[in-house]
Amino acid sequence: MEHNDFASLAVLQLPSPCRLLASACCPDKDLVVLVSRLGGRDKMSLWKMQGSKKWEIDVGTDDRATEGIAGLAWSASGQTIAVAHDPPRITLHSVQDGRMERSLPIISPLPSEQKPIRIRGLWWFPGKQDISMDSIPDIFKRNDTTTGSALSILKVLPLLDHLREGDQKLTATDLFAFQGTQVKSLPQPSTPGVISEWPSLIPDPSLASIGTPSQTEDPSGNGGKDLLEEVQNTEDKNSILAAIDDMGNTYCFLDGSYYLGSFGSALGLPTSTLFKHPDQPLFLMHPQLSLDDTLATGIRPMSIELPLLTTAKVRDFAKLSSAARELMWYLLRVVKDMHDLWFGSDTVSGAREIGPKWVSSLETKLKDSFGQEEPDVILELTCLLATGNSSDGLGDFFGSSEQMTERAFQKWDSSLTNALVKLRDFSTAKLIPALQRVHIILEEIRGWSYLPHFVLFELDLDEVNGCLASARRGIFIATWLASKASQELGSFKHFLAFLKSEAATANITAERITPGYDILEVNNYLMCGLVTSEVDSWFTGPLPQFHLESLGVPGHDQALDSVLQQAQIALQDPSQTAWKPTITSAQFSHLDRNLNALIQELASRCQRVFAQASQAAARSAVTSTDGGAIPPQVVACRPASEATDRPLVRQRIIGDKRDKNEGFLQYLAIRMSSELRTFLCLTRAPYGKYAAGVPLHVDVALLECSAVGYHGEQAVELDVLDADFFDDEYVVIIYNVKNNNGPMFIATVNYRDLEYRQLQSEGYVNGPARKEMMAFVVQRWNEGHLPSANIPIKRCRQLAACKNGPVSLAMNGRIGRRVVCVLDGSGATMEILDIEGDEEMEAEDEAEMESLDA
Repeated sequence: MEHNDFASLAVLQLPSPCRLLASACCPDKDLVVLVSRLGGRDKMSLWKMQGSKKWEIDVGTDDRATEGIAGLAWSASGQTIAVAHDPPRITLHSVQDGRMERSLPIISPLPSEQKPIRIRGLWWFPGKQDISMDSIPDIFKRNDTTTGSALSILKVLPLLDHLREGDQKLTATDLFAFQGTQVKSLPQPSTPGVISEWPSLIPDPSLASIGTPSQTEDPSGNGGKDLLEEVQNTEDKNSILAAIDDMGNTYCFLDGSYYLGSFGSALGLPTSTLFKHPDQPLFLMHPQLSLDDTLATGIRPMSIELPLLTTAKVRDFAKLSSAARELMWYLLRVVKDMHDLWFGSDTVSGAREIGPKWVSSLETKLKDSFGQEEPDVILELTCLLATGNSSDGLGDFFGSSEQMTERAFQKWDSSLTNALVKLRDFSTAKLIPALQRVHIILEEIRGWSYLPHFVLFELDLDEVNGCLASARRGIFIATWLASKASQELGSFKHFLAFLKSEAATANITAERITPGYDILEVNNYLMCGLVTSEVDSWFTGPLPQFHLESLGVPGHDQALDSVLQQAQIALQDPSQTAWKPTITSAQFSHLDRNLNALIQELASRCQRVFAQASQAAARSAVTSTDGGAIPPQVVACRPASEATDRPLVRQRIIGDKRDKNEGFLQYLAIRMSSELRTFLCLTRAPYGKYAAGVPLHVDVALLECSAVGYHGEQAVELDVLDADFFDDEYVVIIYNVKNNNGPMFIATVNYRDLEYRQLQSEGYVNGPARKEMMAFVVQRWNEGHLPSANIPIKRCRQLAACKNGPVSLAMNGRIGRRVVCVLDGSGATMEILDIEGDEEMEAEDEAEMESLDA
């Protein structure tokens, strides 16, 4: 007898064995994620519920054979997929094409721990959206920015020029493979570690007063922000991405990006479940202990509160940290571009190389053609400059060498001029403004360090002052570089005019050029620009550590009244403002000025300041284990790595409509066995933060694994292979008829309408573990004090894809979706079923998926 109460959307024959995680279904789209493993590396693919594959990516970033996907979670907007890996890290992927948007490192709170940690679970809890009840509109559009703060100052400053990213190289696979069929390999991350480990919200360059490509392409004034990105940022705001490792440490990220720190459970006990209150920063979990080859789980949860998240301090600091990260990443790229302009890179030759190459070619000419063993090119050119007479070798080189043609001069002129002009412009238009913006942010951070209510942020005043000093030092060095680049450009122009004049003199057929150069400028370039340039000092050498006060620059802590007083004294004393015929200039040639090293050091110091302060929310954690969350008789035990007997336990927490205080109910579905029967036990209990001594009432509905009606009028025993909660009313079970090699079935059971019996409080409720409660339930049933019933199957369907063996379930019980994915034990076949089967809804879903493809 066939049972087809549900519509089958698709049966997928997968090309390779796959894994189906319980959280694989997208919350608001008909999409599902599958994980496959090939060559010791995991691949992640996104499939439509109708059976077509959208994309597949290789989530490995290196050759570590142990790497694999340990968990998966969806953002509230459904636009981002969070993936937990082993070794521990979290990557965020776009649902559009699977590209990695960001990588979040997992930093163990115990770095000296010898045992490597592993992620056991990943959750992404939606945030509470603040609804403004103010009738007066925010006409100034402050966007929660305090007037007078550093961010408000940055908001009114001119936008820094956008830095163009390097174009992604296309491979033959990208060019010739059919779209959507090839496996995309994620590119190696080019972001340096100091930036990738910097705590930050979703990158927003406008927060740091940095322009974006859309703002230059869209002059209308709205910044050209994509509507999808705005919706995503709005829906994911205040959300919490949480990961738990096998040592019981919980790692939290605000908006799924900004690291809030980690907090641990008592005794380092792991947990497989985590619940967050939708309106409060309250986490509830059930630590697990390994006892007698089974997992002992407390009935009452352990609660952890993060009270600092109820204030605006965390988000305000997160914005400052995000703006500082964008600015430092901007500075690092600008300095790298300047270095590549001057010294070159792996793909582009630098302007600095042209002069030494020209000197080398002249030396080769003098050695090979005129027999000079150790020619001194600078001396030869200096003699020519001073006397106008050249040696035979120098005259021959000027008259016949390819390096002395007009084309060579134009290339040399354009390359060096372009480099020096960009060094000057980058210093004045990019480096200095960006450093000034960093200084503004650090000034506010220093002010926070003096306030007592920011003590949890652990702001190191000395470290902040060191960052401020480095930023001021960078502004001084960048200004110096702009001046030096202009000076060297002028000297180079005179030197090039000198070369052109001498080349024309040496070539009798060429038109003679009237000398238009300064002999002193030419000599200056010969000594300090042709072979060794002073500009090199801005990219080589040790870290600059001089103090601006030693150079005559007033200290930053000088008060305004003292400055005005000094000005009045100077005006009253004519000798201080009189003309001095002899003015001694300060000598700065001995100072270190490696701008590259300075920016690297500034980035490292700032990252340490913000990384330390970002964990303030976790430092405010208040842990409560009242009510027996930890089994007292086994607290001395340590959690085992693996348990041999893991019963099927599923949990769902829903709102309790009967509770005026908007409490919650915890439902558990537990498959357990006695000597005679197999049961599916459903329990119901109030859920929340408990105080010691408050009794906990547990209601139980005991279902025997048998059914009547779908497989005959008589009760038929069933083997329940898997089960999980579908929504707030139904639980989905996968079963087959016991002692029958026939097909598998999927069915729904309404667990809200079951007849629950309250257990009498005799120690099991306030006892340590769920297994004791289950043992008590079986005892009460054997004694005849607790009735049992058959499983009241509401609807049922025979599975076409799964015949025997274990199965994996993933489902989406959201209204308008209502789908269940069932993967067979081999991982080769998956069936997708529509629990409601509404034709109009299916048409709307197909139209939505077509718009998503477009």
